[in-house]
Amino acid sequence: MSRSHQEQIVDQFTRQAIPFAKLPGHLDALDLLLQMAQPDRSDTVLDVACGPGLVACVVAPRAGRVTGIDITPAMIEQARKRQQEQGLDNLDWVVGDALPLPWPDNSFSLVITRYSFHHFHEPGRVLAEMVRVCRPGGRVLVADVAMDPAKVAAYDRLELIRDPSHTHALTTAEFAALFLNSGLTDCRQADYGVELGLEAQLAASFPAPGGRELLREMVTADIGIDALGINARHGDDGVRYTVPIGVFTGRKEGQACRK
Repeated sequence: MSRSHQEQIVDQFTRQAIPFAKLPGHLDALDLLLQMAQPDRSDTVLDVACGPGLVACVVAPRAGRVTGIDITPAMIEQARKRQQEQGLDNLDWVVGDALPLPWPDNSFSLVITRYSFHHFHEPGRVLAEMVRVCRPGGRVLVADVAMDPAKVAAYDRLELIRDPSHTHALTTAEFAALFLNSGLTDCRQADYGVELGLEAQLAASFPAPGGRELLREMVTADIGIDALGINARHGDDGVRYTVPIGVFTGRKEGQACRK
């Protein structure tokens, strides 16, 4: 990533560090991630772009040791607080970048990341780094927004207003191609949706001046149309929408890839 894009990420997620962890949707489908990742006590786990440690702290009770890395110091601070609150003693935290990851080849048996790939200019290189630090026979898991190809451009426009550190939400086909070309085998795919309240999401976001009003207009105008790919709708507590998430896993060696 360029220095300016790194600075955008750090700026956004320094401000989002506390509200990000409190959004109810960010705790969705953790059981599915565990089912796909299958951590056990023999695993040494790396959580790339770990944010406030939501996933790492769920994996830790089921793993041998978990390391989280994130480029934003404020996110690592929140992750440490979460670890302390939960009384977990098998976690380490590193402030650092994903390109390159600061570990030698074959360092971990399970390498995961959630909600990060839409911030990377070169997601294929990040996936290659995840594969590099994964041991032969180990697993790699990526969970992130996976959009309909016909709607991804509109969604990207929306997200760039909400979060200037957004780059591009990959489509399911783009994710599948990344994994099929990664050298990973036994590749699997699942999906789920993160349901969010518009006002709660806006309160946890830090767009440019005027951005909140524009985002509110864009999402509300999309109700009944779904050009944005998020099924915007009226709920009992205001406008709600659902972001489609894909979960993709593979092994560093194993059987032929399959969905």
